[in-house]
Amino acid sequence: MYIKNIINNFKRYSYLMSQMISRDFKVKYKRSVLGVLWSLLQPLLMMSVMALVFSQMFRFNMEGVNYLVYLMSGLIMFNYFSEASNNAMGSIVSNFQLMTKVYIPKYIFPLSKCLFFGINFLLSLIPLLLIVIITGAPITWTYILLPYSFICLLFFTIGIGLILSAISVFLRDMFYIYSILLTIWQYFTPIFYDIRMLPSILQTLFKFNPLYQYITFARTILLDGKVPDLLSFVFCGVSAIIFFIIGCIVFKKNQDKFIYYV
Repeated sequence: MYIKNIINNFKRYSYLMSQMISRDFKVKYKRSVLGVLWSLLQPLLMMSVMALVFSQMFRFNMEGVNYLVYLMSGLIMFNYFSEASNNAMGSIVSNFQLMTKVYIPKYIFPLSKCLFFGINFLLSLIPLLLIVIITGAPITWTYILLPYSFICLLFFTIGIGLILSAISVFLRDMFYIYSILLTIWQYFTPIFYDIRMLPSILQTLFKFNPLYQYITFARTILLDGKVPDLLSFVFCGVSAIIFFIIGCIVFKKNQDKFIYYV
């Protein structure tokens, strides 16, 4: 029933949602000479630096793998999760004054952040595609399956964002704790290294990381031009749905208490 109400309210408040996303765009690129172009340049610049550091200085050897595509695909997907969840976490606290003036479903605030950075994520796929073409990575019909991993990542991020936004109202230390957790999470996700470098027990442990599964799903298509196995489809879909539902439940149970703590 709650999920159904979310869908109905999403339709009802779609105009407000679009205005909030538009506001975020204006704030982010205000007085920026390049503006939205930074969404294209930033992943390219970050990839260039990390490729130099890890492929040259640390001499990571991934024989037979297009390292630039490998690195950039992981970097773009993790950066989306990091930025969206981080901004969703503070969305309730930062918009409290607006909530006291007019009725707005509170979950719209973290949801709008996840969707805003989702648009940035889609823009960042353009330089990724350019790298694929330039480096000669295979482009096959399996590309039509890529949106599945992106949608799973979106729902997972929304779920985490809802949980974080609820917790941060009661525990402001969460802003500092989560920044540390994100750093740890980044190293526990094989963005710039091959998971096969690790001991088998760690490989098994890392595979329970949903972000690893979403990124690996996309890499299987981008690097190998193959269809991911059935287990990958199931794990990605189930983990995204579970965290999304948990996020909705946690947020719903606590949203009426926000006014006493913000």
